[in-house]
Amino acid sequence: MSARHVIAIDLGATSGRVMDAAFDGAALDLREVHRFPNIPVQTPTLLHWDVLRLWHEITVGISGVDEAATIGLDCWGVDYALLDGAGELLGNPVHYRDPRTEGAMEWVFERMPRREIFQRTGIQFMPLNALYQLAASIRDGSPQLDNAATLLTIADLFNYWLTGAKTCEFTEATTMQLYNPALGDWDRDILDAVGIPVDLLTPIAAPGTRIGAYQGIDVILPACHDTGSAVVAVPSTTENYAYLSSGTWSLLGLELDEPIISDASYAANVTNEGGYGGTWRLLKNIMGLWVVDQCRATWAAQGKDYSFAQLTEMVEGAALFKAFIDPDDPAFLPPGDMPARIIDFCRRTGQALPESDADIMATVYVSLAYKYRYVLELLLEVSGRAVDRLHIIGGGSRNALLNQMTADAIGHPVVAGPAEATATGNAIAQLIAIGDLGSVAEARALLSESDENRRYEPRHSAAWNDHYGRFCALLD
Repeated sequence: MSARHVIAIDLGATSGRVMDAAFDGAALDLREVHRFPNIPVQTPTLLHWDVLRLWHEITVGISGVDEAATIGLDCWGVDYALLDGAGELLGNPVHYRDPRTEGAMEWVFERMPRREIFQRTGIQFMPLNALYQLAASIRDGSPQLDNAATLLTIADLFNYWLTGAKTCEFTEATTMQLYNPALGDWDRDILDAVGIPVDLLTPIAAPGTRIGAYQGIDVILPACHDTGSAVVAVPSTTENYAYLSSGTWSLLGLELDEPIISDASYAANVTNEGGYGGTWRLLKNIMGLWVVDQCRATWAAQGKDYSFAQLTEMVEGAALFKAFIDPDDPAFLPPGDMPARIIDFCRRTGQALPESDADIMATVYVSLAYKYRYVLELLLEVSGRAVDRLHIIGGGSRNALLNQMTADAIGHPVVAGPAEATATGNAIAQLIAIGDLGSVAEARALLSESDENRRYEPRHSAAWNDHYGRFCALLD
């Protein structure tokens, strides 16, 4: 067959890209048409997403593709935009890293018990979830909610601007901690308890749905949550695997047929997010390469403009296991001087202090690999599953050193790639919707034969095992 082209728009927390995906029946070839930064805007009071700039870049990217059958867009989760009665944006959406949600979780738990919220949603408790963002607005008397007629996730905002259709795609809906898997719909009891008007929310649409057209090109919903799309592109032909979508965030999980909402999953604070084809992603969010990015930005501001390759070389020459951090400590969530926070964490926890930039990077790398092991063991215990490999997908899969450290830490082989997993999974969902691919399994079989995949075998597990207890002690 002649190649079919679809447009995959992939918006990440730090950058976006528009990809032209060509499928000839045997292989999927992705070409980057347009890449652009995603730069939040700090006003005197709030940290915002610059969605108007992102919209402009999206349209520029689409215009750079000569011929396409469909368009699909994926994005991060939890955040939302508010529209007025005329369908106009009421204000730039607030960024999930903004501190306005401080105290919002406790405020919500006074209105509905924490355990009941988990039983209803199965979602990991994080202050950035849409539930607590909305609760903060209600608590603080935000006038925007009084004037809002519609709430859309960020992905659904762009889908609305592309097509005029106001929907909430399933995988995005599940990230908000407002969706009830048992009901298959919004949980009205949570909405009522917190005071969120139910009529703000739109109907939920499944991945694969055609919602309209942009300039004559059909718009198809992929798994609009970026991790949901990335998991579609895991190049596995078996079920005995875990995945790690590695980027600004690291999302480590298992693909299941049903959510696991139990005392064990509640105690582990894991999440059950919707996946493509009615699957569920039992996973945990880990701070990920955000810590590395912020270290690099801090040093660049000081005149030390390290490349990512230089940061990796630092780690290769540094002493490992000197000190550790918990990447998910609240201190590491906001942007800012991450090296100083790492040193402060080590001081607070009675560890040896990093003495150089190389020591700081080694601390981060080792701690990430150990946190991956810790979370993987947690997920296997909660699910009763066994795995024989970890697939690392996304931009972080290019980091060979961290991949090898992860294999050593977990004691299982790591398969790295594809790096553009999110855009690949986005394109696969579109191709299935138009009949060019038969199933996710068919697509994964094709991806498993790619030369891009790299395998890392455990090489130094004994040394990593020796120090793992010290890391775990920091988490207790």
